[in-house]
Amino acid sequence: MTTRRKFLQTAALAGGTAALGSAHIYAAEPKKITWRLQTYAGPALAEHVIKPSIDAFNKVAEGQMEIQLYFADQLVPTGELFRAMQKGTIDAVQSDDDSIAAPVDVAVFGGYFPFATRYSLDVPVLFEQFGLRQIWEEAYAEVKGVTWLGAGAWDPCHFATVEPINSLADLKGKRVFTFPTAGKFLARFGVIPVTLPWEDVEVAIQTGELDGIAWSGITEDYTVGWANVTKYFLTNNISGAWIGSYFANSEKWAEVPDKLKDLFRLCMDSSHYYRQHWYWGGEAKLRVEGDKLKLTTIPAAEWQTVEDEARKFWDEIAKTSPRCAKVVETFKRYNALMDKAGPPYRY
Repeated sequence: MTTRRKFLQTAALAGGTAALGSAHIYAAEPKKITWRLQTYAGPALAEHVIKPSIDAFNKVAEGQMEIQLYFADQLVPTGELFRAMQKGTIDAVQSDDDSIAAPVDVAVFGGYFPFATRYSLDVPVLFEQFGLRQIWEEAYAEVKGVTWLGAGAWDPCHFATVEPINSLADLKGKRVFTFPTAGKFLARFGVIPVTLPWEDVEVAIQTGELDGIAWSGITEDYTVGWANVTKYFLTNNISGAWIGSYFANSEKWAEVPDKLKDLFRLCMDSSHYYRQHWYWGGEAKLRVEGDKLKLTTIPAAEWQTVEDEARKFWDEIAKTSPRCAKVVETFKRYNALMDKAGPPYRY
């Protein structure tokens, strides 16, 4: 077949030249699409949460499209990512709505919305079976220039600290690196939320600028080096899973052929699946076998105070817009169902 193909190509070229003289006809090759995608994650974390899927995309796209991956704050500060994407400075983003200051009311639910989820599987079920996908699509349809592509689950939100946390009183005055909405909630317990570039966090703990982190689970603490500069890990968490999303500049997304759009969505799903088992296994293994962080726990009866306050926080957020009220109602309905289902859904 290879010989035959070459023969036909040669024959066609010879025949065309004879018939047309000096005129030549060239098949127009499709222009290669190049994207710049920035993730919320630093290099060590990105090796797990996005890089394998982007590498796979670039391989399967076979030169038709290339996604150049950039890490946290590498091109644009995380808080400016949404605006940069709107302007076309970058083409796509992997982050949570809250951190990138997305100008939509549902942005408050991205990242760690307190106690909205217990486990990572809650996130895809909420989006695919309980209507959050449609709500997010509606919200972003009102914003020009950016297309929301979908959400997935990351790890739970725990404290990793320099000093032990054994009670709510121990949280007071602690300067903690965390997410915007999570920080607003934790401030009710005396936590002082601090915003820093992701790459500066480790040094800030070493210099005493930070007392701890409420940004991840124990898997990330070990992966990115935070377990090297903190000493304690609080087993209580304020959220069972971070809600993160993929976004793209709308014009750039529209230029992508349908086949490559499908490929990108498949690679998003691949990333979501990898994180499900990487975090789930890592959280358990490092609690048991990790040798850098000592585990502490706030008694359940005292921690219930935090959960009760979260429900008040939900109701306050619900009053900010009808759409936010709809999301909060979905969280309540979903969690009520899980509670009634009992183990293993809720204990």
